[in-house]
Amino acid sequence: MKISILDDYFDTVRTLACFNKLKGHDVEIWNDHMQDTGVLAGRLKDTECLVLIRERTKIQADLLDRLPRLRLISQRSVYPHIDIAACTRLGVIVSSSQHPGLPSYAAAELTWALILACARQLPQQMAALKAGKWQIGVGTALRGKTLGIFGYGRIGATVAGYGKAFGMNVLAWAREESLARARADGHAAARSKAEFFATCDIVTLHMRLVPATRNIVKAEDLARMKPDAILVNTSRAPLIEEGVLVAALRAGRPGYAALDVFEDEPVLDPDLPLLQFPKVVATPHIGYVTRDEYEMQFTDIFDQIVAFAAGRPINVVNPDVLAGAARPQ
Repeated sequence: MKISILDDYFDTVRTLACFNKLKGHDVEIWNDHMQDTGVLAGRLKDTECLVLIRERTKIQADLLDRLPRLRLISQRSVYPHIDIAACTRLGVIVSSSQHPGLPSYAAAELTWALILACARQLPQQMAALKAGKWQIGVGTALRGKTLGIFGYGRIGATVAGYGKAFGMNVLAWAREESLARARADGHAAARSKAEFFATCDIVTLHMRLVPATRNIVKAEDLARMKPDAILVNTSRAPLIEEGVLVAALRAGRPGYAALDVFEDEPVLDPDLPLLQFPKVVATPHIGYVTRDEYEMQFTDIFDQIVAFAAGRPINVVNPDVLAGAARPQ
């Protein structure tokens, strides 16, 4: 089977142990990022199975209509970047493991690294030291401060545990079902969204991007934050209403931000407004980018391909396609 893998920036996939699962298949790996439909259609014209690394490339109807041999898209986690309806119409199976029960420990660890980096001004202190300066400011300790977890799912719960280990007071805000889990884990729940943003010294976002959560953080929420508070987002940029974080930072509430996600990725413009604030610590969406995480992710992705090749597709998110006729070859 002709398999194409997109957006493997550092040519990492072929070095994974699980890559051996694709032995015997014709595999082509692309290391750049390309969103142009015409270029992608040319690259993928003979592709039967398309492997996606999270949400790096959008796969929409205009591209799918130009890929006559495509039969399977295999990936992991959520799929807002894939036109599922078009895939179903064209007879393309989409397999995507939702890895139930396991958080992304890599994403949780990066969240905590960004919190520490922001609180202790690590990037600024390191840059100053390398420039011949000694101690350029005073950082903030975490013990005794209030850590706000907005969205108490698997990753949020893990980050809450890190906060507790650091002696922080954990305050959660989420759907009532999630708040019940937070209380069961021994954490406090805010009485309102307004109280949550006004109380927390650090607010970290941990929600999937779905219609109900898009723009869930608004200008009035940020305006309630303390002038020395930190906002952390390692989930998805559109959880925050577009443009309001830049305005809020200019207004001084919150005082700091730690970000791993952006509206349009990859970010290749060093003049992006968010990157101009000295009190912003930013990383290029590396929350899940560890060798350990890749091994877990691609084991799932390649198992889906093996199952499809054996005629028993798994983790199918558009099961209606299984009842339809196979795509003409």
